[in-house]
Amino acid sequence: MARRLPQTSLLETFEAAARRGSFTLAAADLNMTQGAVSRQIRALEQQLGTELFVRERQRIFLSPAGATYLEEISKALSIIRMASTALQVNPDGGVLNLGIVPTFGTRWLAPRLPEFFKENPGITVNLTTKLRPFDFSSEMLDAAIHFGADDWPGTEQLFLAEETVVLACSPDLLPRLNITTVEDVARGPLLHLATRPHAWKRWFDMNGLNTDVAAGPTFDQFATMAQAAAHSLGLALLPEFLIEDELRSGRLVAAWDGANKSIGSYALIWPAARRDHPPLVRFRQWIKDAVSRGLQGA
Repeated sequence: MARRLPQTSLLETFEAAARRGSFTLAAADLNMTQGAVSRQIRALEQQLGTELFVRERQRIFLSPAGATYLEEISKALSIIRMASTALQVNPDGGVLNLGIVPTFGTRWLAPRLPEFFKENPGITVNLTTKLRPFDFSSEMLDAAIHFGADDWPGTEQLFLAEETVVLACSPDLLPRLNITTVEDVARGPLLHLATRPHAWKRWFDMNGLNTDVAAGPTFDQFATMAQAAAHSLGLALLPEFLIEDELRSGRLVAAWDGANKSIGSYALIWPAARRDHPPLVRFRQWIKDAVSRGLQGA
């Protein structure tokens, strides 16, 4: 016979006691008596067959087993709370927890989300921004928009688009650099992105120049680097979709004829187990259609 799952109330009491390091403080948080908290913890330990706390005089400490259990239970309780809140707020819809890379999320996705909400009024989208790859095993995500060719075991993905980069700078800086050859670019002040340390090397290789890349200011996000380029700090390799407004307004200009395709693309990635999650199914179709209508340079 399968063992019964512990009651949620017992797990919540355990989490509160572990978080507070005290049965008394947990009791105050839960509006219970200290004795009731102690009895619930003991009942949970008896059901699990192991001690979750080490009790010394008037103090308690998580046992090694308790610390491991807390880590897993906290994730589960968080999921239950989020799902319950979403159901209360949106009983006819659902929740999509989506990871995004900052630039794509703020400059391309966010302005278009109202369209998605209009077409899918019952769905809530929670966005998590991160510079580094997401980890579906430890983060509560249904899907993520990612740039690059990382290996994602146990996932499926929808290709969105190749990224096109533009060599850009301010209109004031351009005439001072007098760029006519790739070698001129190599001599110019170069701005770097921390998450793409080989971007300039790839650009020079694609344009037929084998050269050492000069050091220069380094930024953690494209948006910051674009601002620096607009203020004449140097030349920047920027996704075309990111600087559409700056190019139209003249705050940035292309310093090189034509655009170069970056060695990388954007994709929507999701755990195979979440494939049929209704909000993800709707979002997947919507973003596929949105891209086909024109994702410039992403």
